[in-house]
Amino acid sequence: MEKKMLDERIESSGCTKGQYLRSMSIDGYIVRVDSSDLKNLIFEVNKIGTNINQIAHKINLDNQVYQTDMDEIKEDVDKIWQLLRRSILHQPSPKQ
Repeated sequence: MEKKMLDERIESSGCTKGQYLRSMSIDGYIVRVDSSDLKNLIFEVNKIGTNINQIAHKINLDNQVYQTDMDEIKEDVDKIWQLLRRSILHQPSPKQ
């Protein structure tokens, strides 16, 4: 009976048996963190960095800034703010 209960708790924690037992013996609890919003935020920040590098390359080639490139960066920054509001500030995302 106790083994079954322990196995169920280990399974629901998302940890391996070793991780679960170490964490419970040291901390006395298991913390599960959903980092999907953080992963999305990192993805969006990387996209902005790529866009900025492409714009800098174009400027170096022909000394012009294109409005479409700037609009794309603004859209990406808006996505980042939405992710920050939703994940860090716990605000709902705006309806579109």
